[in-house]
Amino acid sequence: MTNRPDDHARQAEAEAILRRVRQETDPQTGAAAESMSRGLRRHFWAGDADPADRMEVIGTRIGRLAGLLAFFALAIGLAVQLSSP
Repeated sequence: MTNRPDDHARQAEAEAILRRVRQETDPQTGAAAESMSRGLRRHFWAGDADPADRMEVIGTRIGRLAGLLAFFALAIGLAVQLSSP
């Protein structure tokens, strides 16, 4: 097995290509988490409601927060039901 100089160059090129592919395909957890938190904040603070209609914004916020509280209450109720003998 010969160790020619172009083998080293080809190996370096292959490693560089693999490094670039890894960088492009690895999940960007920081960016994804930030995007998700911004989306949640926008959703629960009625970012999609008409800002000129103050009552729509307040009603949307109340409805979405009440829905979240109802979800947690039902989840807790289910956990209690499942854990009781």
